[in-house]
Amino acid sequence: MATETPPPAKPQAHLPSTEEFTEVQQSAEFGELRRAHRSFAFPLTIAFAAWYLLYVLLSNYAGDFMGTKVAGNINVALVLGLAQFLTTFLIAWWYARHAAAKLDPKAEAIKSRMEGGA
Repeated sequence: MATETPPPAKPQAHLPSTEEFTEVQQSAEFGELRRAHRSFAFPLTIAFAAWYLLYVLLSNYAGDFMGTKVAGNINVALVLGLAQFLTTFLIAWWYARHAAAKLDPKAEAIKSRMEGGA
């Protein structure tokens, strides 16, 4: 029976104190990260909610319009309903690209600085 040697222990990351978290939260760098997130997420959230509300309102109050045939048995309501799914996926894809390009590098820099104890 062979005994396995445990893998070498990873060095412990610096655990920031409450004061360090507060200092980072109040820093210009963190404010810039927060602004970059909010300036993207809030307008898109409002736009999508308005688009969804428009769909619901049209479904409730514009039945004749929503029932308009586009091709065969496909009507406006089906097209707009499927467009809801499409816009959801497009927004998720767009956000992933935005986060990878603008948010993740800033967040990683803050995280590395805090874990390094600098």
